[in-house]
Amino acid sequence: MITASNLTYYPIKACRGFDVTETRVERMGLADDRRMMVVTPEGEFLTQREHPRLALITPTLSGGSVTLSAPNFDSLQVELRKSGTSTLVDIWSSKGVKAIDQGDVAAKWLSDWLGASVRLVHVDEAFKRKLNPEYAVSNEDHTGFADGYPILIISEESLTDLNSRLTVSLPMNRFRPNLVVKGCEPFAEDSWKRIRIGGIEMAIVKPCPRCVVTTVDKETLKKNKEPLKTLNTYRKQQGGAMFGMNVIPLSEGEIKIGMSVEIISA
Repeated sequence: MITASNLTYYPIKACRGFDVTETRVERMGLADDRRMMVVTPEGEFLTQREHPRLALITPTLSGGSVTLSAPNFDSLQVELRKSGTSTLVDIWSSKGVKAIDQGDVAAKWLSDWLGASVRLVHVDEAFKRKLNPEYAVSNEDHTGFADGYPILIISEESLTDLNSRLTVSLPMNRFRPNLVVKGCEPFAEDSWKRIRIGGIEMAIVKPCPRCVVTTVDKETLKKNKEPLKTLNTYRKQQGGAMFGMNVIPLSEGEIKIGMSVEIISA
């Protein structure tokens, strides 16, 4: 039987994530997942590609506020702003996405930690960032500040297969999935078209090409050629080395670790 074995949400794009035993799946993705993002003063999004130190920031959500913490650095708690006067930000091909700036105090904390002038923004709750129409199931499909799609799924068996080819095994957090499943063949998720978990139907729409972010150790920030070097030997397709599948939730509801994963179509 295939089951959900791990659930992770990332409050701020490119920063640390949190494993949870249960969460709500929304059309935009897991609850609170990548609703915030670090941007330049001009509104251009930033990731670990440019600023690996983002990986060491732990954003903790509680009661309408977020606490920012990092190693050997004073923590900061600020109240979240989810609506109001919006600013425009860009993320990949999505231009003019409406977002709410989180203020100068948060901006200073992040700027001091990263050593660059940056701002923190939250997606405007009234705005829908639409998906690539080539892969969207409906015109209502949207996401927050994820790279392109609401949810990323990977099976434990796929990582086990990859690690069997590596000299040093890598943890799943190198790939930053939201949903991890187990009980299937390696890369079985590649062939799934529709799945159902706890009554929530999801469309598996396209493979995820991996970038240099996967080569950075999330604890030490040391870089290596792996896993891209090995992935390129047996997972390369047009667009890059694929690992994990992008998912669009077609309904909303609660999901828990241990729930069975029904393959509706493959």
